[in-house]
Amino acid sequence: MSMINEVRESVLAIVNKNNYGYISPSDFNLFAQQAQLDIFEDYFYAYNNQLVKENIRRSGSGYADLTKGLSEVIDSFSEEAFLTRVLISNNYNLPDDYYLINKVFHYSSLLTSGTNTLNSVNKLVDNTQSFTSSLVPIGSIVVNIDSKSQAFVTAIDSATTLSVSTDLNLAAGKPYQIFSSKNIREVERVTQNKIFYLNNSNLTAPTNSFPAYVLGGATSTTLGNTITIYPVTINGAADIKVQYIRYPRTPQWTYVTLANGEPVFDQSSGTYVDFELPVSDEYGLVNKILEYAGISIREEAVYNFGKTSDDSETQQES
Repeated sequence: MSMINEVRESVLAIVNKNNYGYISPSDFNLFAQQAQLDIFEDYFYAYNNQLVKENIRRSGSGYADLTKGLSEVIDSFSEEAFLTRVLISNNYNLPDDYYLINKVFHYSSLLTSGTNTLNSVNKLVDNTQSFTSSLVPIGSIVVNIDSKSQAFVTAIDSATTLSVSTDLNLAAGKPYQIFSSKNIREVERVTQNKIFYLNNSNLTAPTNSFPAYVLGGATSTTLGNTITIYPVTINGAADIKVQYIRYPRTPQWTYVTLANGEPVFDQSSGTYVDFELPVSDEYGLVNKILEYAGISIREEAVYNFGKTSDDSETQQES
């Protein structure tokens, strides 16, 4: 089943019914991207609105599972990743697909680091090391510095070889770091104004045990979406990890063109991307896309159909 193809067929059936116009595949993909983003952001609004109702005891037992359902959808977009350091500094780039930050962690206990000397599946091989259980306990965290992928140490095969839980794709000559699974510190988020005052006092300044971060924007060396970690001595190449909510992936209805010029759906294309929302949002996606299509082809009736249906659905949810 392809949700994006079903949505497109529904949209075209409505638009073409009265010869309202033509929606090209490229236009449809643009509308689909914005429609998905609208509904994605509505989940956060609905979730916060439901929490407010629960806090003021306006939510009855009939809504007991509503907050849980909204949370499950949001959680499906949850990711975690080690961050890339900006040059040699305490600034780190956030993932390109990040929507909002949940938590930031500092892996404060670096056990050892080095360079992989042999590419082997689910293995770390470093002929310059002398791995022991006291140096690298089972459960320690291995990070591929280039890709920021991670795995857990599952066995010490020899003084130069470790078995790891998942393949790190660590080619020969590539650097790695190994951290203790203990002493992982959560980094507190503070504002730009607050960090200024915190750093002005030895009593309140962030420390390795109680670090803090500030969400930043574009700088002369970055495109934006960065965080700055304090104290400034926290500046490792791969010791900051973020748990975050990502944006939905950009949907792509892909096709092949027949001799008569008609596009035919091709799910096997390497660029095909389906919607990431629940199937229950299919109706809402159709309505949203109709709104955008109505604006694009200047057909008020198409827009009004989508807008009326969308408003009706919103009222039912409220």
